[in-house]
Parts: sequence; structure tokens; C-alpha cells
Amino acid sequence: MADDAAGQGALFEDAPGDEQVVTVSARCVMRTRDGRRIVIVAGVPAHHYAVGDRMAEAHAVVSLVGQGWATQVEAARAFGVTTRTVRRMVVRFDDGGLAALGRRGGYPLGRPRLTDRRVRVIERLKGRGRSNREIAARLAVTEKAVRKVLRRLGWKEEAPGQGLLPLAGGADPNLSALPAAAAAEASAAQASTASAAPAGAAPPADPNVSASADEPLPASLDRDPADRSFDRVCAAMGLLDDAAPLFREGRRVPGAGVLLAVPAVLDTGVLDCAREVYGSIGPAFFGLRTSVVALVLFALLRIKRPEALKERSPHDLGRILGLDRAPEVKTLRRKLARLASMGRGSAFGRALALRRVARHGKAMGFLYADGHVRVYHGKHQIPKAHVARMRLAAPGTSDYWVNDEKGEPLFVVTAKANAHLTAMLLPLLDEVRALVGERRITIVFDRGGWSPKLFKRIVAAGFDLLTYRKGWKGRVAKRRFREHTATLAGRKVSYTLADQGIRLLKGKLRLRQVTRLMDNGHQTPIVTSRRDLAAVEVAFRMFERWRQENFFKYLREEYALDALLEHAVEAADAERDVPNPRWNELSGEIRKAHAEVMKLSAHLGLDALVNPEELRRTMRGFKIAHAGQTRAVVDAMDRLAKLQKARAKVPNRVPVKDVVQGDVVQLAAERQHLGNLFKMAAYQAECDLVRRIAPHYRRAEDEGRTLVQAALASAADIDVGPGELRVTLAPLSSPHRCRAVAALCDQLNKTVVRFPGSELVLRFAVSPPPPPAIR
Repeated sequence: MADDAAGQGALFEDAPGDEQVVTVSARCVMRTRDGRRIVIVAGVPAHHYAVGDRMAEAHAVVSLVGQGWATQVEAARAFGVTTRTVRRMVVRFDDGGLAALGRRGGYPLGRPRLTDRRVRVIERLKGRGRSNREIAARLAVTEKAVRKVLRRLGWKEEAPGQGLLPLAGGADPNLSALPAAAAAEASAAQASTASAAPAGAAPPADPNVSASADEPLPASLDRDPADRSFDRVCAAMGLLDDAAPLFREGRRVPGAGVLLAVPAVLDTGVLDCAREVYGSIGPAFFGLRTSVVALVLFALLRIKRPEALKERSPHDLGRILGLDRAPEVKTLRRKLARLASMGRGSAFGRALALRRVARHGKAMGFLYADGHVRVYHGKHQIPKAHVARMRLAAPGTSDYWVNDEKGEPLFVVTAKANAHLTAMLLPLLDEVRALVGERRITIVFDRGGWSPKLFKRIVAAGFDLLTYRKGWKGRVAKRRFREHTATLAGRKVSYTLADQGIRLLKGKLRLRQVTRLMDNGHQTPIVTSRRDLAAVEVAFRMFERWRQENFFKYLREEYALDALLEHAVEAADAERDVPNPRWNELSGEIRKAHAEVMKLSAHLGLDALVNPEELRRTMRGFKIAHAGQTRAVVDAMDRLAKLQKARAKVPNRVPVKDVVQGDVVQLAAERQHLGNLFKMAAYQAECDLVRRIAPHYRRAEDEGRTLVQAALASAADIDVGPGELRVTLAPLSSPHRCRAVAALCDQLNKTVVRFPGSELVLRFAVSPPPPPAIR
């Protein structure tokens, strides 16, 4: 026993300082200090080893699990591995004993750095003329790794215009996307078919398969659009990056009206930006292009989250995408997880915003910034944020959106630890400057961003501001108000306004205040740095902020903006300072003590007021008569003073690690950010269709979105012709709606828009409404 005690003393000689204690299970604890780790089971040291000794640590894990001291889940959580890794340790120990648990450091010897599937992808991309840098970016590897693979394959640079598979005159251009062996077999089959045809006859053309001059099209050797078995086998073998869209004809295909939005979706640049940022998500039947198109079209069909796919037929949705069946819940979630694992959501959003600025730069003079809180109802303890629509603070994540003057979104960012608008405005403005460039921008926000010190920094950064004044109790004299009328953005507006200058920060910041007088006498003060605008336009631009509020409401109802795509958490900054709960607790007690002092003092003062002077002519006599009340007031004041002294010794803010029990975490934001971007692209496409249909529909201001929704959700006939994909929508509820959608189809038909992944030009029409019934 003495030896054991001596051994334990040698292991931890000093009093615990920077020691880390991790609870593995109810009977097992792991302690780490000074590079040594000891595992204690039921109070008895069972394992001790140096931190970094992987074999000893694996043996400890296997022993705890094998002897029943901890479950696989508990061991995995304590040692920072996955349950799958724990199972592998157990299997290796059972097969080869302790020696099987050891492994040399670094990459395993004899294992190639790139899988055979990626090697084939590199060879195929190089055959298409892609540079080593492009291939490396697409596969998320280094350019050096690509050069090594090509050198091992004996690759030699070819003359410009040559590739692995030069196409003959009648060859199928989609075969250039296949590996050499498969392409050779397909070319031979095509040649034999051509030789069997009569002389001078053109080979039978498949309208679904054609070449593209812009980029190589995905290959497909399937000729039955309802059976894509061969393509699925190729994808499983790593020979296919994305399934080529093959459409089959059909009548009244449910939801096929959403194809009407394809030109608008392509205009948003979501597909081009995804291809530019992500390159590829690896060989798959549902590749990057198919996944992006599916996510946006599903959002337009009001499939608000992947779980809603269970309520739809995958075969019907697949016909809209040119596939035998659409990706289902788990598949779509895996695609989102794959994109999120790359960590390029910010770059993707920035590319979309740049595309938006290039197309709609005139609408960027006034930008509206506001936050939206997505409430979390899980088991993890994450930061809280104030939810304005619920009027309470709740766990969740805060997303800050920047919209243009039409109320359409430009970009969105996720705040760390639910940072307030005052902390997010400057980073948002830095992003705006990078997108819009050196031009005059007015940022519009609500009272949540009120901070005169922040205003000074905004003006110094070259921006103008427009916001409501917060905390102002004064009133402007009625004689200073004047009626202002103007026509702005095609609408006639009239306000009763008073215009004046104000000084903040003790005169260091001079701004302009425009106050609106309501019919009920309420005054709404607006503060801005714009002195060149008319007062009526200042008020109009400020009140247009409700477009952004309506945008949030619309996306919550129609696109499930509040839905969480994942409940996973990630490590957060443990040193971030938060309000000290003890300080808040003392503040509450101080408020109660102060209220008690005021209550007792009021009673004593009232007794002094009604004191009969004929009985107590002096203050001394009054004090003697009311000694009990006086003592109560003094005691209450002493208690208040003690509480104030106690609070003065407590810090106002402390690191979050001192407040939260367990690990400091926050919701994983990448996948949710991607969901926001795809919903944003769907909303932008919908806005584009509403603008196009507005000249042909008298009630477009009130019912334009409803009409577009009805058209996108309607059934449609699909016809495939030579180089064309004809989509004929079912008649809508009334003839004037059919005429409006028909005019929209005529506009879209004037542009040459091909379905992504093919050269089928989209052509739209609307079936004529049935004749009215005879009453």
C-alpha cells in the first residue's frame, strides 16, 4: 500500500494547478497534467501513460469498454474520437492483441494519397484540357499531388485542341466525359451503328444528348430516361461526376410548372457560382449541378426542408430534373453535408452577391440591414438572443441580412455568439464596400443599431446612415411641421415633417433629424447624415425598411426560414465575455432593497406631513415618536449600501467558460448558411418572375407572387424535340391569369436558355383555358 501511495505521489507531486479532469462514466475519471494522463476506475488507477502515446491510449479505451466500465459512446466522447473509431480499436485488439493497436505516425505507408477513383477523375479532367491548378482546386488537393499522379501515369502534354478522346464527325460528344476504356467501347458501338445505317442517312439523333460549346456536358450511355441503371453503376465506380439530364415525355407531370423558373434561377448565378467555388462534390449520380438545381427548384415548389420530400413522389420530382428519380431525404442531406464540409459558404455567398451587384447595381444606393433570430430548441446550452417577434430571449443563432432598396436580399452573414447589430454593422459595411466598390451607400437600420459612437465610425468609413432615434423624450413644436408630398418609386407619398439639425457626443457629431407627425399626435424622429435629400425622401427611405420586415415574414412562411437544417454544435470561443450572473443577481437584490428604502421613506415622510404640531412641536419629538419607522429606514439603507459594496467587488462580465457547465459550444453554422443562400437564390428568381409578369397583370402589386406560385406549382406537359424541351403549363384558374402567364412564357421564349447539363432549349407555353360552362 505504501508503494502504491508513493507511486501515486510521484505521478501528481504538487497540488492540482492546470490539471484537467474528464468524467468518462459514473465510475471512471480521466486526469491529465504535465503531459501525463491517468485513468482511475472506482478510485483505483487503472492506466497511466504519456499524452500522445496512441497505443497506450487505445489500450485504455479497449480495456474500459471490454470490462464494462464505460460504453463505446462514453469512451468516444471522453477520448475525443468517434464511436466508429472505438469499434475499430476493439476489433484490432481482438484480432492482433496490443501490437495491433500501434501505428506509425504520419500517413500510412503503402497507401496512395489519392484513391483510384480520384486518379481516374484527374486523368479525365486532364484529358479535357484542364490545368493542374483547376484540377487541384476541384478535388481539394495540392497541385503537387496532381503533378505526381500525372507523372506516375506517364502523362505527356498534348498539342492544343487534342485530348484523350478526339471526337469523330458522328461521335457522341458526351463520350468525351467517359474514361478511355468506356469511351472506346461506346465509340465502337456508335461506329458499328453508323456503318449499319443506309448510306447518306443521318444517324438517329437523341434530343436529350448534344454537345455544349461552353463546357463539357455530363455523359450518359443510358437511352431510357426511366431507367438510369448504367449511369448509377458508373457513378458507383467513380466514372461519373454528375448524371446527365434525360427527359421523357409526359402529360400533366405534377409540379413541372417549376421549370418556368429555370431561366430566372440561372440568372441568379447560383449554378455558375457553385461550380466556381466548389468545383465538384466528387463522383456521384447526384453531382454538384443536380444537387444545386434540385435544392433551388424544391424551394420554389415549397418543399421547405429535406424531410418534406417524404410527402412527394421521387419519380415525379425526378422527371422535372431529367432523372429517373429525384434525390431523397438522406441523399440531399449528405450533399449539403458534403458542401458544408468544404467550408466555402462565405465565398459562395460573396460570389452570389457580386453577381447580384453586377446585374442590379442601380438598386444598391440604399441598403437595409437587419437581423433574424432562428430559435433553437435542442438540449445543448448555446448563446441566447432577443427574439423580437416573441418578445423574449431564447437560445438560437442570429443571421444578419442586407437587402437592396427593393427589399430583395443581397447577402447574409451569421453572427458569432449572437452579436448585436451594433457589433455587426461595421463588418457588414466592410463586406458591402468589397462588393459595391467606391460609391455612395446609405445604410438603413432600426433602433437596434443606435450608437452615436458607431455613427461617427460609419461616417468616417465613407458611408451614410439612416435610422430611428432611440431614447429621445423631447417633442418638436407643432408650428415647425409642414406637409411634404412627392412621387417616389412610382408612388405618391405625403408626410407631415419637421426638419432640424442635432448634435450628439457633446457636439462632436452633427446629424440631421427629420420628425414625422402622425394624425394621433405621435412623433417619429429619424436621424440621418444625408443633407442632400429632401425631407420627404428621408422619411420614405426610412419607412421602406418595412420591406425587409415583410421579406422576413414571407421567408418564414413560404421558405421555412426558421427551420434548422442541423442540430449539430461546434466549439465556440471559451474566452468570450458574457454578463456575470452573480452581478445580475446582486443587481436584482439592489433594486428590491432600493424599492424598500423608497417605500419606508415615503411612509415616514407621509407621517411627518400629517404630524399634529400641538402634540410634537419639534423634529426631535417626531423622531422619538417614530423611532421604529426611523430604525427600519436606516436598516434598509444599510442593507442597500452593503449590497452595492458587494456588487462593486464582482466583475460585470466574465469569460463564458466560467458560466457554462461543460464545453462552450455554438450551433454549426455552415450548413444552415448554405440553406439560407439557396433559399435566397430561389426568392430572387421568384422576384424576377414577378417583375416580368407585372406589365401583363393589373393586380401584380397585390397578387403577383400568388400568381407566380400557382404557375410554378401547376402540372405541365413535357415534350422533347430536336434540341428543345417544350413545357406546356396546365391552364390556370381564370382566363386573365392564363393570359398573363402566357405573356411571361413569350418573354422567356425570346431568350435562348438551355436546361443545365444539356443543350435542350427551354420553350414554354400555357394550355388554353376550357370554355366557360353554360349556366
